[in-house]
Amino acid sequence: MMGPTQTRDPKLFHYNVNLDKRVRANNPLRRIKEKVDFEFVRPAVASFYGRDGHESEDPIVIVKLMLLLFLDDVASERELMRIVGERLDYMWFLEMDLDDEVPDHSVLSKARKRWGKDVFQDVFIEVVRACVDAGLVRGDKIHMDGSLIQANASMDSLRAGCPELIEQLRTAYRREEAKLETNDEDNDDGGRSAKARGHRTVSKTDPDAMLMRKGAEAARPRYKNHRAVDDQCGVITAVETTPADINENEKLLDLVQQHETNTGEKVRTVVGDAQYGTNDNFATCQQRGIRSHMADLRATYSNDAPTRGIFRETDFQYDADADSYICPAGQRLKRAKNPNGNTYLYRGNKKMCGNCALRNQCMRSKHWRTIRRHIHHDLVQQARQQSHSGWAKRDRRRRRHLMEGSFADAIHHGFKRARWRRLHNQQIQDYLIATCQNIRILLSSERRREAAAMIVSLPRAQHRLKVRFLTQPTSHNPRFQDCANNLARSPAISCPVD
Repeated sequence: MMGPTQTRDPKLFHYNVNLDKRVRANNPLRRIKEKVDFEFVRPAVASFYGRDGHESEDPIVIVKLMLLLFLDDVASERELMRIVGERLDYMWFLEMDLDDEVPDHSVLSKARKRWGKDVFQDVFIEVVRACVDAGLVRGDKIHMDGSLIQANASMDSLRAGCPELIEQLRTAYRREEAKLETNDEDNDDGGRSAKARGHRTVSKTDPDAMLMRKGAEAARPRYKNHRAVDDQCGVITAVETTPADINENEKLLDLVQQHETNTGEKVRTVVGDAQYGTNDNFATCQQRGIRSHMADLRATYSNDAPTRGIFRETDFQYDADADSYICPAGQRLKRAKNPNGNTYLYRGNKKMCGNCALRNQCMRSKHWRTIRRHIHHDLVQQARQQSHSGWAKRDRRRRRHLMEGSFADAIHHGFKRARWRRLHNQQIQDYLIATCQNIRILLSSERRREAAAMIVSLPRAQHRLKVRFLTQPTSHNPRFQDCANNLARSPAISCPVD
């Protein structure tokens, strides 16, 4: 018999609605609520609130809303507040009832200005430690890389001028903006002024962003995200956000220290591309007892066209006792008094090199031949040998999909474009995106263990079909979660025993 026409009369009261029953058992938000304890948020932000006056929204609810914003890559904070009332799982996750009023979108922007980036850094660290407790972080080997992020500033906002004028404009924009901001303590430029870097442009809407070209794309205002990823499961253990003009090699030590602080593990091996393989980084790693598996910058990007056909540095013999180099003609190149940065200069003189019979084979300069030697030359050479080893090459091959996969996965959370303006806001965005990625890795590892436990009792031939998938370190793969679910739901496979 056909059922009656469905009609809906608005009810004034709802007595039998239980959100806990309406949210499915395998909803990801259930696992997030089980694995991440957000109670640390309240004492972390207690100093930002007074004892009298209007009560604000629960800080835990604010942090959860910020996570939902990036977890599902919602277009804006306004759009998120429109969606919350339509999603029962969102309301359950936020500990809300059907008749509770959804907060205004301005609650999130005010919290960001009031709290600063430190609170969101604590959220990131809390999830990293949850991954450590779950056995997803080994800690002794990390991979590093950086990626450019398009700033929330148009090309029409750029103003050009000499470096001195640009620095004055940048300072003036910050001063005017500070009058409107409630918290301006984090409005810095990463320690690099426009004058120091020689920049000739500044954005009047986002003065912290730097004009930078990316590949074949046109130059535009950008930031740069530096991150360290653990080797075992791809957990992001360290995040650093800077203007786009900060080189990746300058952040190696900062990422190492942040990784060790967040995980409590000592770094033994660092893996990176040639941008990290500088002499200073090689020496620093050796001083800290870290194996250098970075590609050698000198060997990768060397351009010997200007010096082709002349004697190389290896043709000069170093005399440690006299602290000088002996050239192929038997003359000594003496060391200059003061080092040039971290490099000593050894050079001849105009009389010695001007009358040398091997001059055309030794130099292209009109004056004398110069040899550069790092102040920690022996450590650099030792690190360079490690970078050319077979283990280092294997680690760099693994790094290609581990780091690139991490950045590619971050795109699903709105990684490539800044939502807000200013460096401290971009740092908040990067912390939240990295937190969302680590949460997904944490949840996928749980499903992986459940699937593994389900097939323990399978016959040997059936077990062999699935064990390879379960033992591969692919939890960083965005499709791993769906594959693990399908595997866990699949029936036992019948196949002949060998």
